Amino acid sequence: MSLQPRDRLIVALDHSSIEEAQAMVSRLGDAVTFYKIGYQLAFAGGITFARTLTDAGKQVFIDLKLHDIGNTVAQGVKSVARLGATFLTVHAYPQTMKAAVDAREKGLRILAVTVLTSHDDKDMVEAGYNSSVSALVARRAEQARDIGVDGLVCSGEEVGRLRSIVSTKLSLVTPGIRPAGSAADEQKRIATPAAAIAAGSDYLVVGRPIIAASDPKAAAEAIVAEISQASR
Repeated sequence: MSLQPRDRLIVALDHSSIEEAQAMVSRLGDAVTFYKIGYQLAFAGGITFARTLTDAGKQVFIDLKLHDIGNTVAQGVKSVARLGATFLTVHAYPQTMKAAVDAREKGLRILAVTVLTSHDDKDMVEAGYNSSVSALVARRAEQARDIGVDGLVCSGEEVGRLRSIVSTKLSLVTPGIRPAGSAADEQKRIATPAAAIAAGSDYLVVGRPIIAASDPKAAAEAIVAEISQASR
């Protein structure tokens, strides 16, 4: 896979209104080519805004982590495909992944969320899993590979191991990215941009370290530079 450093950065538009998101996109300008729309913005008109972004030549990642009966997932996937989005997330349950893969069209790529980066082994126990995070992530990666999912969402801690499982067949997308010195916030499994790229991540998802910065464009450019350096 040959990706330009700038195209490997996905900025999370974690805003509560379209106006705020539009202002951020304007501030970032040509420094950013790829945006993520999650629940916060999606429920405030972000789905319509996704079309605005794609019409402007930006790539869009719809992060709604679908998980439902197969037909419901399939119809949701088809609706997202019509927006011109590049990525859509689903939870990495076999039936959900298969329904999404079978329904994808118009170039939409399905990403399976293994285990949220805000979870650790203690959270797994409390949720009723008799498994460590690393073991569950590996199992779900194997299933995703066999089903034909396009990529995985995983923390920087798991990237190296998952690359050995999925080879180069799947893209690895890493959230929980925090530049050195940044606050972890509620994330528990974090990585710096350089560490994630060196471990094998294809794309990095960054929210607050960019959108909450005093100079978001400079923050984005610094991360792109770090990606470029780590890619050499």
